[in-house]
Amino acid sequence: MAAEIHKKHYENFPVASLLLPQPLREPVAAIYAFARSADDFADEGELAPAQRLAQLHSYRQELNAIAHNRPSNHPVFLRLRPVIAQHQLPLSLFHDLLDAFIQDVTCNRYANYAELLDYCRRSANPIGRLLLHLFKHASAENLVQSDAICTALQLINHWQDVGIDSHKGQNGRIYLPMDEMARFNCNETDILRRLASADFLKLLQFQVQRARALMLEGAPLGHRLPGRIGLEIRSITAGGLRILEKIAAVNYDVFNHRPQLNAFDWPLIGWRALTR
Repeated sequence: MAAEIHKKHYENFPVASLLLPQPLREPVAAIYAFARSADDFADEGELAPAQRLAQLHSYRQELNAIAHNRPSNHPVFLRLRPVIAQHQLPLSLFHDLLDAFIQDVTCNRYANYAELLDYCRRSANPIGRLLLHLFKHASAENLVQSDAICTALQLINHWQDVGIDSHKGQNGRIYLPMDEMARFNCNETDILRRLASADFLKLLQFQVQRARALMLEGAPLGHRLPGRIGLEIRSITAGGLRILEKIAAVNYDVFNHRPQLNAFDWPLIGWRALTR
């Protein structure tokens, strides 16, 4: 399941990579299969919103079945259940992810940065928190820095894909906060038309700088966690910062030049993870 999902989606960052200790690769892959398949319910295919919500609700029922020790025959959850039990993973984090996927179906605009951060709290931060629980390093300080990294990664993905997201769903999704768009004199019509105006470029530069600051705020986590786990976090952080560099290198024009990691970037990312 995870392999099939991975083939269908471009990913900036490694999932269950070889840097992780071998006993953790299958648990990470099981969590990824849950998140990726639920995300597909919200994003992929031609289903109507009501059908997407019904699929996501079926996942909610599966989580409730785990909570009440009821049986399941769903392949994603047959794989996930023993991981949750063995590592005592909080079910609330899986519910948060489902809340975010439901929001992707029902919400396509964000009034301000606080609303966007609340979305990231549920769409991205649970993954980092689940990993910390797997690593047995879920201290308060680690969780805060993990949240910073995960939110930064989510924001980086949004700014990388402004042009793609604006054409998803019935009315397109614009994750750029509406009040900040107004402050930079950037209107919704220009984004839907994929117009890289001077105002849009300034707005995206502002978003990139803020995402970079957030990533650097969480970066010490990669040095605090031991061994290969810490190296994995440093690699993820370096990958996110590299995407931001590539957005800046195209003068923030993500409509005509979608920055993404390629084979030439990984040696640089690996070097930075080892030396910074």
